[in-house]
Amino acid sequence: MVLALTVCGVVVALVVVGLFLFGLRRRLIQRSGGTFDCSLRWDVAEKPDSSGKGWSYGVARYNGDRIEWYRVFSYGFRPRRTLERAAIEVAGRRLPEGEEELALLSDAVILACMHRGTRLELAMSEDALTGFLAWLEAAPPGQRVNVA
Repeated sequence: MVLALTVCGVVVALVVVGLFLFGLRRRLIQRSGGTFDCSLRWDVAEKPDSSGKGWSYGVARYNGDRIEWYRVFSYGFRPRRTLERAAIEVAGRRLPEGEEELALLSDAVILACMHRGTRLELAMSEDALTGFLAWLEAAPPGQRVNVA
């Protein structure tokens, strides 16, 4: 009986520590500011897929001329993807369709992009989208920006 209670106590403690570390990591990522919730689907086919597969929920952070994207459900402190402003080409935007509505946040808008020859989709709120497009257009003089 004592062994079972000890094992249960250890399991509960590990779960609490794991949840605390998720929260601490997110707080450290957001500490420098310029972050927004952003789901990412990497290496997408030409035709939009409304099945909801391939989306990863994350947090994006502006860092100079780059966007650093972090998975939410990860313990890593390095960004999973880094997108350079000069290499991002916006191909269009759309609203979630079909099962995508279940896979993404309720107010998400999907932005289709190209980054160094790779098709990707970013899903973010309308406010975050406005900020993202303003950041793209605010490139220093002489840099090429492709916003559709």
